Amino acid sequence: MPELIPTLAEGTRLLAAFTPRMGRRYANGRNTDHGPGAHKSVSSLSPYIRRRLVLEQDAVAAALAAHGPIEAEKFVQEVIWRGYFKGWLERRPQVWISYRNGLEADLAALDRDRRLRRDLARAMNGETGLECFDAWARELVDTGYLHNHARMWFASIWIFTLGLPWRLGADFFYRHLLDGDAASNTLGWRWVAGLHTRGKPYPADAQNIATFTAGRFNPRQADLAEVTQGLEATEPEGLPSVQPLRAITPPQPGAPSALLLTDEDCRLEDFDITSLDIRTAATLTASHLRSPLPTSDLVQGFELGALADAATRAGVTPVSLQATDPAALAKWAARAGATQIVTPFVTRGPLRDWLDEATHAMAQHGITLCEWQRDWDTAIWPHATAGFFKVKQNIPRILEQTGLS
Repeated sequence: MPELIPTLAEGTRLLAAFTPRMGRRYANGRNTDHGPGAHKSVSSLSPYIRRRLVLEQDAVAAALAAHGPIEAEKFVQEVIWRGYFKGWLERRPQVWISYRNGLEADLAALDRDRRLRRDLARAMNGETGLECFDAWARELVDTGYLHNHARMWFASIWIFTLGLPWRLGADFFYRHLLDGDAASNTLGWRWVAGLHTRGKPYPADAQNIATFTAGRFNPRQADLAEVTQGLEATEPEGLPSVQPLRAITPPQPGAPSALLLTDEDCRLEDFDITSLDIRTAATLTASHLRSPLPTSDLVQGFELGALADAATRAGVTPVSLQATDPAALAKWAARAGATQIVTPFVTRGPLRDWLDEATHAMAQHGITLCEWQRDWDTAIWPHATAGFFKVKQNIPRILEQTGLS
């Protein structure tokens, strides 16, 4: 995968370049992992969509315009999957809390378990002796990307063949993926483990790997664990209850405002900035919050570039903040005389946790956190109450609600 340039202009160029392949060619070829530098049948737009340097709505509109609803159906569904996962986790915050607490426990176990430390290091360094798995581990670290099918095989082998804690695998992905997203990453690993759709784990199959890597890898089935059940017996938390969507406080026009740019949404120009009395602006780097372990330089570099590009397009000269001491956020806004901090909606994940910690200090300074929310999210998330099928059934309504049909 070539080095990606973290700008809206580059995302727009890549979107236009892939649009001719969003139809039947995508549907027929999207499951094949051709390896580093050869991911031609998938868009590789996810690092841009993750930061909304490319909007989901624009990607779907391009597919529909070029190919029509029938041939573009699979591409449209895959884009909407990402919104479904975000909405699913928004409505089940306890699943994110369980992941975060479980990861802390797994990391603490490393201090006590020498064998686990050794096995974990071999897996992350691509030194297990299983050729396909080791190649994917190296590709992830070297490029910040893995084909979606490879992510599923990798997670299955990590959990069932190598017997490693699934949260440590999710953390490995989250620290290295340029498109790392709390919802998609956490729920993807839960799905493979049989926790998202309980009792239906995803098995890594030797023939499937050989077929959908176009023969690059030919593992022996004997080298892969037979998967007869998922991890539901070891994590019997039951089905998480569905919570109401969190209410947000919209910005108040004319109020003294501090504008906050995060890489959750790097297109502030899409919102009504001109109605605000902007006293100060800041970019907030937060990729280090993904894990207690170090986040990759590739991820941190992409975040910095995306934030700089966002600030330029928004026409602001920001100060640089890092998500460390939550109280510092309120102090920054208070020094400028702001009564509200305004930012695009931040979904469930480490930055949301950090902002929640910061709200107490904001209140002490008389500052309110205000958020813009996109129509794309409000169209999908109400349907994310069960499996994807309910969202899939409502795709015509979602497209109509977002002006795409």
